Amino acid sequence: MNRNTKINALLLLVVAALAVLPLALGLGDHKEEPFTGADAQAETAITELEPDYEPWFTPLYEPPSGEIESALFALQAAIGAGVLAYYFGLRRGRRQGELRTRADAGERDARTPAEGS
Repeated sequence: MNRNTKINALLLLVVAALAVLPLALGLGDHKEEPFTGADAQAETAITELEPDYEPWFTPLYEPPSGEIESALFALQAAIGAGVLAYYFGLRRGRRQGELRTRADAGERDARTPAEGS
């Protein structure tokens, strides 16, 4: 196993542990909604501290259910990951193309006889 494969396997293991450990250890069992997002937790904290607080803005679109909201968030994350993957892949492909072009030019220079001899 080469070094990159070991690093990738270790990173995959860490990500899996971060996803599974909170569920396995029951870190949200004492809460009504155990794994709510930061927005919902902030809203709860604000209404506890200041019951008369009114937000400055309202959402442009309010999904009809939490499941749809989660699906839209997952779709947004997937699109963002796809854009990043495309960018990094394009960048790597261009770099590899430049290296091949330089290597091909170097081979051509080595094959052609020097002028004047």
